[in-house]
Amino acid sequence: MTTTNILPITNRVNRIKAGNDSELICEMPSGYAILGKYQPEPITGCCMLLPKTVVASPNDLSPAERGQFFSDLTLLGDAIMQATGSSRINYLVLCNQVPELHGHCIPRFDSEDTTKRMQGPFEAYDFGIARIADANGTDKEIHQRLKQALQSLLRN
Repeated sequence: MTTTNILPITNRVNRIKAGNDSELICEMPSGYAILGKYQPEPITGCCMLLPKTVVASPNDLSPAERGQFFSDLTLLGDAIMQATGSSRINYLVLCNQVPELHGHCIPRFDSEDTTKRMQGPFEAYDFGIARIADANGTDKEIHQRLKQALQSLLRN
């Protein structure tokens, strides 16, 4: 018997395409904006951009696709800033632990502990023990604000 291991981003994109992912914020030209799985309390509003066509890295996209992906990633950052009041966004495209292209948009706030604010988000906060996002519960309001902000930006 052969088993196929579906990688996490591919699995998530498949769920989104099937209409079975409540954390979906909005479809964008290059992919899908989603509420991040983990939401550390000091930086609530973490989001991700998953590409419609899953590849290993941005280097596997055409120049036009790369441009669209990174343009969409920063547009998602604009929406996060509007929806959360954050002072900046940390953008991360790592593809190390999960070898599929995905971008993180992490809001950073002036109210964070100064030492933590100077660190990268994954160094400053333990995402593994952070609260799991719930767009139908705890995160319903932020999810709705993100959706409204992003849809408005996409129309402009």
